[in-house]
Amino acid sequence: MSDGHSENHGGISGFVAEIFIFRLCGVGESARITAMIETETLKLPAHFEVESELREQLSGRPGHQRCVEGAGELLLIVHDVPRPRIPERDALFFWKRHDGVWMQASGPGLGALGDLLDRYAKAIDGHEEVIDEADTAAEIFKILRHSGPLTRSSRNLVVALEQVLSIDPDDREIRNFHDRAREIERAADLLNTDGRVALEFWRAERAEEQALSGARLNRIAFRLNLLAGFFLPLVALGGIFGMNVDLPDFVKSMFWIILLCGLGVGGVLLWMVGHQTGKHSDFEDELGDE
Repeated sequence: MSDGHSENHGGISGFVAEIFIFRLCGVGESARITAMIETETLKLPAHFEVESELREQLSGRPGHQRCVEGAGELLLIVHDVPRPRIPERDALFFWKRHDGVWMQASGPGLGALGDLLDRYAKAIDGHEEVIDEADTAAEIFKILRHSGPLTRSSRNLVVALEQVLSIDPDDREIRNFHDRAREIERAADLLNTDGRVALEFWRAERAEEQALSGARLNRIAFRLNLLAGFFLPLVALGGIFGMNVDLPDFVKSMFWIILLCGLGVGGVLLWMVGHQTGKHSDFEDELGDE
């Protein structure tokens, strides 16, 4: 009874889906989409004669990295080394037959899996050489855009190999590849962490340099203000006595006295302002060792 009910339910769902596609796209387009849904299957290597129970667990796309089990067979799906700024992943397939023999696209064995790990290690080593000699934030950012996908992809590769070992724990070849993939995952994670730490260090270093530059500018502006304050009384007296008005004769004869008085007042103002302001300024402490 339950089987018949599920079959009817599946038929009704499929019928409703076809009606929805028909109303949305029309007769010709709905027929084409329906045919694509029915015929879309994952393209495996031609010599992979997998059982129907295993193939039914697959969709039309490789999907995430994993191990699929069915009818005593295993299908390991892994991704090639991710390319920067390209979201699509190229899939590699490895099929373990009933007799325990692993098959790959080129024939028996797991040599392609070892080559895949070599490509991961080569990509990580190349970035490590660059990150040690990088001089700009753009170079570090370029590495980070690749190290992130490398870390995620290598981690998922380890998970897929662990799924194989959970099904067949006696497969020593897969265990060796798993241990090596663990090392690659750790190296990719360290690369990503080193890149982020280097970027944060440069950011802090630039902020410190900008703070010191601001302190130097403040010090220069402070000294200019002191010079302006020193000559302010003299300029004020000169402006007053330089007006086009008739001045008493005694003023003309006391020119040098007025000059010295203006400089004296300016010196007093300079000392008072400099002593009180410079004593509490932050930039004096920051640049005190220079």
